Amino acid sequence: MKDHGHHHMKNLTGNEVSVEAKYEFGKISIELKDQHQQAPELEVSHEKEFHLILVNEDLTEYRHLHPFKKGEGRFEHLVQLEAGAYKLFVDIQPKGLAYQVKPVHLQIDHQSSSSIESSLKVDERLTKTIEGHTVELSIDSLKAHVPTVFSYDTKESNPEPYLGALGHVVILDEAGEQFIHVHPSSHDTTEFETVFHKPGLYKVWAEFQFHGTVHTYPFVIRVSD
Repeated sequence: MKDHGHHHMKNLTGNEVSVEAKYEFGKISIELKDQHQQAPELEVSHEKEFHLILVNEDLTEYRHLHPFKKGEGRFEHLVQLEAGAYKLFVDIQPKGLAYQVKPVHLQIDHQSSSSIESSLKVDERLTKTIEGHTVELSIDSLKAHVPTVFSYDTKESNPEPYLGALGHVVILDEAGEQFIHVHPSSHDTTEFETVFHKPGLYKVWAEFQFHGTVHTYPFVIRVSD
């Protein structure tokens, strides 16, 4: 749907909170409502009420944003996005309401002719250097339904506390439908534990803060049966 820069999308699932998002003039606006059309009260989680994960269709772009509250249930964030298809994951904890993070689709400007098949390639080496900071990932098990521990070795760099933890890990399946946000096992470690419910390709983004700057380390992994 297209009408001069207005892009409305609604996402209503079994959730007791509905999420509506639009993008215009370099700004994402998000409105939250409970089943009585009221603004839900949000718990603070990792120092913020509202975490917004934004990815593009082929999962090459990733942003972790913290929209500002602009009124009851209304949040905004300034961000420049190219034309294309995006998914928003509104990571919130509404007080006393059932809520599961589901993708909210956002189409900017041109209509997407077909859904892009993700072209994820499994990373052979789980080591990346970004702006002089090297991080190496080791994973103890990559089987579905088995607890998996991601251990990040930040080598010579010491991660600083960022949003109340030494790191954050976000995982999406290849279709960009299943969202997993993992926090460290304890406050002084860069180990993260999760369980995959189905086999397949997943993209894993880890965020670490060094010298006041947050760096994101993406890896693609395959989970087996």
